[in-house]
Amino acid sequence: MARKAKGKIIVIVGPNASGKSDLALKIAKKVNGEIISADSRQVYRGMDIGTGKITRKEMLGVPHHLLDIASPKSDFNVSHFKKSAQKKIVEITKRGKVPIIVGGTGFWIDALIYDWPIPEVGPNRALRARLEKLTAMQLFARLQKIDTGHAKNIDHHNKRRLIRALEIAATTGKPVPEFNFAYKYNHVNKQHEIGGQEYGFLVLGLKLPQKELVRKIHSRLLKWLKTGMLKEIKKLHRSGVSWKRLDSFGLEYRYGSRYLHNLISYDEMVDQTYRAIRKYAKRQMTWFKRNPQIHWIKNQNEATGLLKKLF
Repeated sequence: MARKAKGKIIVIVGPNASGKSDLALKIAKKVNGEIISADSRQVYRGMDIGTGKITRKEMLGVPHHLLDIASPKSDFNVSHFKKSAQKKIVEITKRGKVPIIVGGTGFWIDALIYDWPIPEVGPNRALRARLEKLTAMQLFARLQKIDTGHAKNIDHHNKRRLIRALEIAATTGKPVPEFNFAYKYNHVNKQHEIGGQEYGFLVLGLKLPQKELVRKIHSRLLKWLKTGMLKEIKKLHRSGVSWKRLDSFGLEYRYGSRYLHNLISYDEMVDQTYRAIRKYAKRQMTWFKRNPQIHWIKNQNEATGLLKKLF
Protein backbone atom coordinates (compact mmCIF):
# COMPACT_ATOMS: atom_id res chain seq x y z
CA MET A 1 0.00 0.00 0.00
CA ALA A 2 1.33 3.45 -0.95
CA ARG A 3 2.44 5.67 1.89
CA LYS A 4 0.36 8.72 2.63
CA ALA A 5 1.71 11.79 0.84
CA LYS A 6 3.51 14.30 3.02
CA GLY A 7 2.49 17.19 0.83
CA LYS A 8 1.39 18.30 -2.59
CA ILE A 9 3.45 19.78 -5.39
CA ILE A 10 2.36 21.45 -8.61
CA VAL A 11 4.71 21.41 -11.59
CA ILE A 12 4.22 23.71 -14.59
CA VAL A 13 6.21 22.99 -17.75
CA GLY A 14 6.17 24.16 -21.33
CA PRO A 15 8.26 25.87 -24.01
CA ASN A 16 9.71 29.36 -23.81
CA ALA A 17 7.17 32.20 -24.11
CA SER A 18 4.17 29.95 -23.42
CA GLY A 19 3.09 31.89 -20.32
CA LYS A 20 4.28 29.56 -17.53
CA SER A 21 5.21 32.36 -15.10
CA ASP A 22 1.82 34.08 -15.39
CA LEU A 23 -0.04 30.81 -14.89
CA ALA A 24 2.13 29.94 -11.89
CA LEU A 25 1.31 33.27 -10.24
CA LYS A 26 -2.42 32.78 -10.68
CA ILE A 27 -2.25 29.26 -9.30
CA ALA A 28 -0.05 30.35 -6.39
CA LYS A 29 -2.67 32.90 -5.37
CA LYS A 30 -5.38 30.22 -5.43
CA VAL A 31 -3.55 27.51 -3.46
CA ASN A 32 -1.31 29.59 -1.15
CA GLY A 33 1.78 28.57 -3.04
CA GLU A 34 5.43 29.54 -3.39
CA ILE A 35 7.26 29.26 -6.69
CA ILE A 36 10.53 27.42 -7.35
CA SER A 37 12.14 28.40 -10.64
CA ALA A 38 13.49 25.52 -12.73
CA ASP A 39 15.26 27.61 -15.35
CA SER A 40 18.93 26.91 -16.05
CA ARG A 41 19.74 30.58 -16.75
CA GLN A 42 17.52 32.45 -14.28
CA VAL A 43 19.70 31.12 -11.46
CA TYR A 44 22.38 33.61 -12.54
CA ARG A 45 22.58 37.14 -11.17
CA GLY A 46 22.39 39.90 -13.76
CA MET A 47 20.76 37.72 -16.41
CA ASP A 48 17.30 39.24 -16.18
CA ILE A 49 15.85 40.60 -19.41
CA GLY A 50 17.39 37.93 -21.64
CA THR A 51 15.93 35.13 -19.51
CA GLY A 52 12.49 36.63 -18.96
CA LYS A 53 13.11 36.69 -15.22
CA ILE A 54 10.14 37.93 -13.24
CA THR A 55 10.62 41.26 -11.45
CA ARG A 56 9.88 41.77 -7.75
CA LYS A 57 6.89 43.95 -8.68
CA GLU A 58 5.51 41.28 -11.01
CA MET A 59 5.72 38.66 -8.24
CA LEU A 60 2.66 40.25 -6.57
CA GLY A 61 3.91 39.22 -3.15
CA VAL A 62 4.30 35.53 -4.06
CA PRO A 63 7.70 34.21 -2.86
CA HIS A 64 9.98 33.01 -5.66
CA HIS A 65 12.99 30.78 -5.10
CA LEU A 66 16.20 29.83 -6.95
CA LEU A 67 16.47 33.12 -8.80
CA ASP A 68 19.77 35.08 -8.71
CA ILE A 69 21.58 32.49 -6.60
CA ALA A 70 24.77 32.04 -8.67
CA SER A 71 27.38 34.16 -10.42
CA PRO A 72 27.33 33.88 -14.24
CA LYS A 73 31.08 33.29 -13.99
CA SER A 74 30.46 30.04 -12.11
CA ASP A 75 28.82 26.77 -13.06
CA PHE A 76 25.40 25.87 -11.65
CA ASN A 77 24.34 22.48 -12.94
CA VAL A 78 21.49 20.01 -12.51
CA SER A 79 23.09 18.48 -9.41
CA HIS A 80 23.20 21.90 -7.71
CA PHE A 81 19.62 22.58 -8.75
CA LYS A 82 18.29 19.27 -7.47
CA LYS A 83 19.81 19.74 -4.01
CA SER A 84 18.67 23.37 -3.76
CA ALA A 85 15.14 22.64 -4.97
CA GLN A 86 14.70 19.68 -2.62
CA LYS A 87 15.67 21.89 0.30
CA LYS A 88 13.17 24.57 -0.77
CA ILE A 89 10.37 22.02 -1.17
CA VAL A 90 10.86 20.86 2.41
CA GLU A 91 10.99 24.44 3.72
CA ILE A 92 7.87 25.52 1.82
CA THR A 93 5.90 22.46 2.94
CA LYS A 94 6.85 23.09 6.57
CA ARG A 95 5.34 26.57 6.24
CA GLY A 96 2.07 24.95 5.23
CA LYS A 97 2.32 26.22 1.67
CA VAL A 98 2.34 24.50 -1.72
CA PRO A 99 5.58 24.27 -3.74
CA ILE A 100 5.04 25.17 -7.40
CA ILE A 101 7.92 24.18 -9.69
CA VAL A 102 7.97 26.24 -12.88
CA GLY A 103 10.31 26.12 -15.84
CA GLY A 104 11.26 24.93 -19.27
CA THR A 105 14.46 23.05 -18.41
CA GLY A 106 12.98 19.58 -18.67
CA PHE A 107 16.02 17.61 -17.57
CA TRP A 108 16.28 19.61 -14.34
CA ILE A 109 12.59 19.19 -13.55
CA ASP A 110 12.53 15.46 -14.20
CA ALA A 111 15.75 14.90 -12.25
CA LEU A 112 14.04 16.57 -9.29
CA ILE A 113 10.53 15.15 -9.29
CA TYR A 114 11.48 11.61 -10.36
CA ASP A 115 14.67 11.59 -8.28
CA TRP A 116 16.89 10.65 -11.21
CA PRO A 117 20.47 9.81 -10.15
CA ILE A 118 22.83 12.63 -11.07
CA PRO A 119 26.58 11.97 -11.20
CA GLU A 120 28.56 14.13 -8.75
CA VAL A 121 31.40 15.15 -11.03
CA GLY A 122 33.62 18.12 -10.31
CA PRO A 123 35.21 20.24 -13.05
CA ASN A 124 38.20 18.75 -14.86
CA ARG A 125 40.14 21.86 -15.86
CA ALA A 126 42.66 20.08 -18.05
CA LEU A 127 39.97 18.22 -19.99
CA ARG A 128 37.89 21.37 -20.36
CA ALA A 129 40.88 23.26 -21.75
CA ARG A 130 41.37 20.57 -24.41
CA LEU A 131 37.69 20.43 -25.29
CA GLU A 132 37.43 24.23 -25.53
CA LYS A 133 39.74 24.07 -28.56
CA LEU A 134 37.13 22.06 -30.47
CA THR A 135 34.18 23.52 -32.31
CA ALA A 136 30.61 22.87 -31.16
CA MET A 137 30.18 20.59 -34.18
CA GLN A 138 33.22 18.52 -33.19
CA LEU A 139 32.04 18.29 -29.58
CA PHE A 140 28.59 17.21 -30.67
CA ALA A 141 30.07 14.50 -32.91
CA ARG A 142 32.03 13.14 -29.94
CA LEU A 143 28.93 13.12 -27.75
CA GLN A 144 26.92 11.29 -30.40
CA LYS A 145 29.46 8.46 -30.32
CA ILE A 146 29.35 7.92 -26.55
CA ASP A 147 25.84 9.09 -25.55
CA THR A 148 23.34 9.04 -28.40
CA GLY A 149 20.36 9.49 -26.03
CA HIS A 150 21.66 12.71 -24.51
CA ALA A 151 22.86 13.98 -27.91
CA LYS A 152 19.29 13.86 -29.22
CA ASN A 153 18.12 16.48 -26.72
CA ILE A 154 21.11 18.71 -26.06
CA ASP A 155 21.60 22.06 -27.80
CA HIS A 156 24.32 21.02 -30.25
CA HIS A 157 25.48 24.65 -30.55
CA ASN A 158 25.94 25.06 -26.79
CA LYS A 159 29.63 24.35 -26.10
CA ARG A 160 29.20 24.74 -22.33
CA ARG A 161 26.64 21.92 -22.11
CA LEU A 162 28.44 19.74 -24.64
CA ILE A 163 31.70 20.02 -22.71
CA ARG A 164 29.95 19.24 -19.41
CA ALA A 165 28.31 16.14 -20.93
CA LEU A 166 31.65 14.91 -22.27
CA GLU A 167 33.34 15.72 -18.96
CA ILE A 168 30.88 13.57 -17.00
CA ALA A 169 31.12 10.73 -19.51
CA ALA A 170 34.93 10.81 -19.38
CA THR A 171 34.97 10.83 -15.57
CA THR A 172 32.30 8.19 -14.91
CA GLY A 173 32.64 6.09 -18.03
CA LYS A 174 28.87 6.33 -18.41
CA PRO A 175 26.43 8.48 -20.42
CA VAL A 176 24.93 11.57 -18.77
CA PRO A 177 22.71 10.02 -17.65
CA GLU A 178 21.65 6.89 -19.51
CA PHE A 179 17.91 6.92 -18.88
CA ASN A 180 15.31 4.61 -20.29
CA PHE A 181 12.70 7.35 -20.51
CA ALA A 182 9.72 5.04 -20.99
CA TYR A 183 10.69 3.09 -17.87
CA LYS A 184 11.42 6.18 -15.79
CA TYR A 185 8.06 7.75 -16.55
CA ASN A 186 5.81 4.69 -16.60
CA HIS A 187 7.17 2.87 -13.54
CA VAL A 188 6.42 5.56 -10.97
CA ASN A 189 3.35 6.24 -8.88
CA LYS A 190 1.64 9.60 -8.74
CA GLN A 191 3.47 10.06 -5.46
CA HIS A 192 7.21 10.61 -5.51
CA GLU A 193 9.76 10.86 -2.75
CA ILE A 194 11.80 13.99 -2.11
CA GLY A 195 14.09 14.33 0.85
CA GLY A 196 12.77 11.11 2.37
CA GLN A 197 9.13 12.26 2.26
CA GLU A 198 6.28 11.37 -0.08
CA TYR A 199 4.60 14.08 -2.16
CA GLY A 200 1.61 14.01 -4.46
CA PHE A 201 2.31 15.64 -7.83
CA LEU A 202 0.26 17.33 -10.50
CA VAL A 203 2.30 18.06 -13.63
CA LEU A 204 0.70 20.64 -15.93
CA GLY A 205 2.00 21.31 -19.42
CA LEU A 206 1.15 24.62 -21.03
CA LYS A 207 0.76 24.14 -24.77
CA LEU A 208 -0.23 26.92 -27.14
CA PRO A 209 -1.18 26.63 -30.82
CA GLN A 210 2.03 26.78 -32.87
CA LYS A 211 1.17 30.05 -34.62
CA GLU A 212 0.43 31.75 -31.31
CA LEU A 213 3.64 30.48 -29.73
CA VAL A 214 5.75 31.67 -32.67
CA ARG A 215 4.09 35.09 -32.52
CA LYS A 216 4.76 35.36 -28.79
CA ILE A 217 8.40 34.34 -29.22
CA HIS A 218 8.92 37.06 -31.82
CA SER A 219 7.08 39.83 -29.99
CA ARG A 220 8.81 38.99 -26.69
CA LEU A 221 12.24 39.16 -28.32
CA LEU A 222 11.50 42.58 -29.81
CA LYS A 223 10.21 43.78 -26.44
CA TRP A 224 13.35 42.62 -24.68
CA LEU A 225 15.53 44.39 -27.21
CA LYS A 226 13.58 47.62 -26.65
CA THR A 227 13.80 47.34 -22.88
CA GLY A 228 17.58 46.95 -22.69
CA MET A 229 18.65 43.37 -23.36
CA LEU A 230 21.80 44.46 -25.18
CA LYS A 231 22.68 46.89 -22.36
CA GLU A 232 22.31 43.97 -19.96
CA ILE A 233 24.75 41.87 -22.00
CA LYS A 234 27.24 44.78 -22.11
CA LYS A 235 26.98 45.16 -18.34
CA LEU A 236 27.63 41.45 -17.82
CA HIS A 237 30.71 41.67 -20.03
CA ARG A 238 32.01 44.74 -18.19
CA SER A 239 31.56 42.86 -14.90
CA GLY A 240 33.99 40.19 -16.10
CA VAL A 241 31.80 37.67 -17.93
CA SER A 242 33.75 36.83 -21.08
CA TRP A 243 32.29 36.87 -24.58
CA LYS A 244 32.96 33.12 -24.71
CA ARG A 245 31.01 32.57 -21.51
CA LEU A 246 28.11 34.72 -22.73
CA ASP A 247 28.07 32.76 -25.98
CA SER A 248 27.84 29.53 -23.99
CA PHE A 249 24.53 30.60 -22.43
CA GLY A 250 22.91 30.30 -25.85
CA LEU A 251 19.90 32.00 -27.43
CA GLU A 252 19.65 35.73 -26.57
CA TYR A 253 23.06 35.93 -24.91
CA ARG A 254 24.86 34.07 -27.69
CA TYR A 255 23.67 36.21 -30.58
CA GLY A 256 23.50 39.43 -28.56
CA SER A 257 27.14 39.05 -27.56
CA ARG A 258 28.15 38.17 -31.12
CA TYR A 259 26.52 41.37 -32.33
CA LEU A 260 28.16 43.45 -29.61
CA HIS A 261 31.64 42.37 -30.55
CA ASN A 262 30.95 42.83 -34.25
CA LEU A 263 30.66 39.25 -35.47
CA ILE A 264 27.17 39.71 -36.92
CA SER A 265 24.91 42.62 -37.87
CA TYR A 266 21.91 43.77 -35.84
CA ASP A 267 19.45 42.25 -38.30
CA GLU A 268 21.38 38.96 -38.30
CA MET A 269 21.33 39.00 -34.51
CA VAL A 270 17.54 39.40 -34.38
CA ASP A 271 16.93 36.75 -37.04
CA GLN A 272 19.36 34.20 -35.61
CA THR A 273 18.07 34.67 -32.06
CA TYR A 274 14.47 34.25 -33.19
CA ARG A 275 15.29 31.08 -35.11
CA ALA A 276 17.31 29.66 -32.22
CA ILE A 277 14.48 30.23 -29.73
CA ARG A 278 12.00 28.52 -32.04
CA LYS A 279 14.29 25.51 -32.39
CA TYR A 280 14.82 25.40 -28.64
CA ALA A 281 11.06 25.50 -28.02
CA LYS A 282 10.71 22.53 -30.35
CA ARG A 283 13.39 20.60 -28.41
CA GLN A 284 11.62 21.46 -25.15
CA MET A 285 8.38 19.97 -26.44
CA THR A 286 10.18 16.87 -27.70
CA TRP A 287 11.46 16.33 -24.16
CA PHE A 288 8.14 16.96 -22.42
CA LYS A 289 6.13 14.80 -24.80
CA ARG A 290 7.94 11.72 -23.48
CA ASN A 291 6.21 12.08 -20.13
CA PRO A 292 2.72 10.52 -20.07
CA GLN A 293 2.07 12.04 -16.63
CA ILE A 294 1.87 15.60 -17.97
CA HIS A 295 -1.66 17.02 -18.19
CA TRP A 296 -1.61 19.32 -21.20
CA ILE A 297 -3.65 22.51 -20.89
CA LYS A 298 -4.23 25.68 -22.89
CA ASN A 299 -5.30 28.12 -20.18
CA GLN A 300 -5.99 28.77 -16.49
CA ASN A 301 -9.54 27.41 -16.60
CA GLU A 302 -8.30 23.98 -17.65
CA ALA A 303 -5.66 24.13 -14.91
CA THR A 304 -8.31 24.97 -12.28
CA GLY A 305 -10.30 21.88 -13.16
CA LEU A 306 -7.29 19.64 -12.70
CA LEU A 307 -6.29 21.34 -9.44
CA LYS A 308 -9.61 20.31 -7.88
CA LYS A 309 -8.47 16.69 -8.14
CA LEU A 310 -5.37 17.39 -6.06
CA PHE A 311 -6.73 19.88 -3.53
